[in-house]
Amino acid sequence: MREILPDLERWRKSGERIAIATVTGVRKSAPRPPGAKMAVSESGQVAGTVSGGCVEGAVVEAAKAVLAGGEPHLMHFGIADDEAWEIGLPCGGEIDVWVELYSTTGLESAARNSGRAVEVTVTEGEGIGRKLCFTPDSAFTGDLGDSTLEAQAVFDAEELMWAERSQQRGRLFIDVIAPPPRLILVGAVDVSAALCRLARAAGWHPWVIDPRATFATPERFPEAEGIVVAWPAQAFSQLGGLDKATSVAVLTHDPKIDDAALEVALRSPARFVGAMGSRRATESRRERLLEAGITESQLDRLAAPLGLDLGATSVGETALSMFAEIVADRNGRDGGRLRSTDGRIHDVPA
Repeated sequence: MREILPDLERWRKSGERIAIATVTGVRKSAPRPPGAKMAVSESGQVAGTVSGGCVEGAVVEAAKAVLAGGEPHLMHFGIADDEAWEIGLPCGGEIDVWVELYSTTGLESAARNSGRAVEVTVTEGEGIGRKLCFTPDSAFTGDLGDSTLEAQAVFDAEELMWAERSQQRGRLFIDVIAPPPRLILVGAVDVSAALCRLARAAGWHPWVIDPRATFATPERFPEAEGIVVAWPAQAFSQLGGLDKATSVAVLTHDPKIDDAALEVALRSPARFVGAMGSRRATESRRERLLEAGITESQLDRLAAPLGLDLGATSVGETALSMFAEIVADRNGRDGGRLRSTDGRIHDVPA
């Protein structure tokens, strides 16, 4: 949605109607994930892509038909015959694409404001085309015309909203938009500065928190989204708390600060909690946290020592090993070598 937003706004200002195509399902090596979008204006301009070029022509024609008054519908593309090279996917994948007339929704507002929202669309059967949109505060608009279907939509959307994945579930397509991933770094130390650079380059929003004002300065962390000079509990609160999409890395080597951060983070719904340190420091930390009331199950969430085994020696390499583990965890991967794995290499949220 974000990549086509400028075009949507420009076309709308000029008074054009718009059709939009959304990938709702992929199989095998399809090039774009569920949620990927392509928009077609009334004057024939195109923004975005649903396949990287394989089936765009056929989708544009379908979009034009919708603009001419046709019904919204689901399309399927894949290799089935010799015409695959003309309107199929020679890469060997299959995709489903939902095509409809576009109207402003909560997804667009969330995309514009780096927010989080879900749009649920009935793509098959009775009520096709009906929508339900809502946000994390449970505010929603629209209806699906079926209370049982709506209950299922709410359940699925709550799960996928925080998993940050768009997905077809039965007759429903759950379309999720989420803000850039948030990484909170506890400790204004050199490795935090390197992590900020890596996170920013990857499109994440890194924050640095540390009660020591001498170290926590904008000059030392120019790539940080922001710096909070406060003890961890207060800093987390100032940042809106730790939600299911937030990753936390504890890096100071100072037990007073590290433990204070971990006591909050391990009790929170934060997606990932990691801590830097030697194996001996990790074991000592574990004993302190148990004494402070952290349970064994909560401690099992802690990634410590933080990082993948890259043989890192420099600050930059150490930061790389840490960020690699954080990214792998976010995507449900172990972080092994690609040549030793099977399955899709890319499985990215739209």
